[in-house]
Amino acid sequence: MTKRRRTRRAAPVHTVLPMLDRHIRRRVRVFAGAVAALCFGGLLLRLWVLQVLDPGGYAARAADQQLRDTVLPAARGEILSSDGTLLAASETCWTIRAAPRELDDALVERTAQAMSEILDLDEAETLEKFSQRSSNDCLLRRRVDRQTAEAVRSWCRENGAEGIQIRQDTRRVYPEGDFMGCLLGFTDVDNAGLWGLELEYDETLTGRNGRVLTAKNAWGYDMPQHYSTLVEAVPGNQLTLTIDANIQHMLESAVAAAVTEHQVAGRAVGIVMDVQTGAILAMTTQPDYDPNQPRLLVNEALRAQVDSLTGEQRTEALQAAQQAQWRNKAISDLYEPGSVFKLITCAAALDAGAVTPDSQFVCAGKISVAGTRFRCANGHIHGLETLAQGLAASCNPCFIQVGARLGKQAFCDYFAAFGLREATGIDLPGEIRRSEYYTADAMGPVELASCSFGQSSKVSYLQMITAVAAVVNGGRLMQPYVVERITAPDGQVLHQAEPTVRRQVISDQTSQTMRSLMEGVVTGGTGKNGAVAGYRVGGKTGTSQKLDSDDPAARIASFVAVAPIDAPRIAVLVCLDEPHSWTTSGGALAGPVCAQVLEQALPYLGVEPSYTPEEQEKLFAAVPDVTGWRTAAAAMKLQEFGLEAALVGEGDRVTSQYPAAGITARRGSSITLDTTGSYDAAMDQ
Repeated sequence: MTKRRRTRRAAPVHTVLPMLDRHIRRRVRVFAGAVAALCFGGLLLRLWVLQVLDPGGYAARAADQQLRDTVLPAARGEILSSDGTLLAASETCWTIRAAPRELDDALVERTAQAMSEILDLDEAETLEKFSQRSSNDCLLRRRVDRQTAEAVRSWCRENGAEGIQIRQDTRRVYPEGDFMGCLLGFTDVDNAGLWGLELEYDETLTGRNGRVLTAKNAWGYDMPQHYSTLVEAVPGNQLTLTIDANIQHMLESAVAAAVTEHQVAGRAVGIVMDVQTGAILAMTTQPDYDPNQPRLLVNEALRAQVDSLTGEQRTEALQAAQQAQWRNKAISDLYEPGSVFKLITCAAALDAGAVTPDSQFVCAGKISVAGTRFRCANGHIHGLETLAQGLAASCNPCFIQVGARLGKQAFCDYFAAFGLREATGIDLPGEIRRSEYYTADAMGPVELASCSFGQSSKVSYLQMITAVAAVVNGGRLMQPYVVERITAPDGQVLHQAEPTVRRQVISDQTSQTMRSLMEGVVTGGTGKNGAVAGYRVGGKTGTSQKLDSDDPAARIASFVAVAPIDAPRIAVLVCLDEPHSWTTSGGALAGPVCAQVLEQALPYLGVEPSYTPEEQEKLFAAVPDVTGWRTAAAAMKLQEFGLEAALVGEGDRVTSQYPAAGITARRGSSITLDTTGSYDAAMDQ
């Protein structure tokens, strides 16, 4: 039986037409070309970006991987007083940091213990930082001294510990300590100015940091065998102030003593100004703080009160207390100037021709204005008095009448002309921008009356002394300033201050008259405590009521003095805010403070005293001859002349003396009595 072979049917053959085949190939080529163009175009675009738009991108990334960039802080510029005393400087210190990932595992605990002991750190916290093995940087301690930095370096070298970094830094120091705090201000941990001159001239004082570039290996560790590139830091510019450190010490000492003696509750202000230029020679708010420790509260009672609190309540109280402590009251606060302001009213009325020094007024001890009664400040009834007598006696009724003759429009115009409406523009931060005053359209007869003798208006302490300077210097309102010169690190003077006259307020003739009237206040009026032997002094007392205080007895005792009044050189303003003493009189409490400052400052400035015969007899004595006297008798003889004995040796007879007999010596000074050597008995005959 034959088998039939099964045959497979062949698949159908599709024939591609030549025209269709060419079309497909063309599409493939187009697609391939498009893909190629897209790829190569992208590559070209990327190359263009890398080479044209961002040529340094990869270089920067490579540098970041291969180099460690460390900032070398620049020293902040120095601050000097006009006499060359260094007030603020930058000293080298070191910051200790760590790179835990670079520490050997076996050294982690030992290093944490050692660093905690050397840097006075909590060991547990330090160990926790070092245990973060992936960390490449953590702060251990800022601003350590050279001795501490050397101790860290020595331990690391002896124990082969890598990863502890000792970086050079700078810190701000104030060599004079508790001195000029409210003026200088202070800086933060990064040496940026936070207060006072440090803040006002922060950009000027800040230098240009340097850079240290150190090579790193693939793991990010320093490669000490590779050299570092150093970009030197450039120090900041230097400030030279108009403040004279010696006069500043005189002022601070006198005002601080008055604060303590009279238990001044609201702090005190003192300013010394060169009346011819507007330069501030000294300025203080007492008590003041140490700019080296600005956050430490100076007031011990307040500090204890704050420390008794906890949590947010303590934080808020501490911040408020610190802000008040740092505040430069001389420029930031307003006050009622009281009778010191009578100088402005008097000068305005004289300049306007409303009164003359001989104009007469009547004081019956009180005066009624539009139904409001005003009393004379000292409670006296002066009767008929001239303008000169009214100023010397600080008579309120007199100056109410002076203000009425001047008129409210002229009063307000002069008030503005003396710069009492606007900020002085002094180069210090925190100056209050405007005072509190009445405009003419809002001022009635009662307001004019109270403003005329220094109440109802509030000005800053700096505004007040600047206006007084204009009263005595020929009528020129000067621009006050505290920075005399700015000097670059290479010695180039970048800025030299020049006296600036803001405007002419009163005539020179009026100013001459005011100087004479102010001298009468000291020689025969309420300002006698401001007198200084050997110098002609003009001044004005002030005892102002604090109208916005809850205490009706609160007063500000003030005194302003100018000397020499015949050729004005300096003005001194002292204000004691809320004294608690035997009196609140400005003449009694603030007058002696001004006199003390003038007595020390004038000779220092080269102004020689010229004593009257009465002053000469009162202050000086001819030294008597006590050679050969027994020591006890010689000492008693010297006491009769107001002199003291300073004995040399243990003998019982005076063999010689210095100064010699007949020499004029100031009473209270010491006469050296030498008791050594041989004694001739014939001297007893």
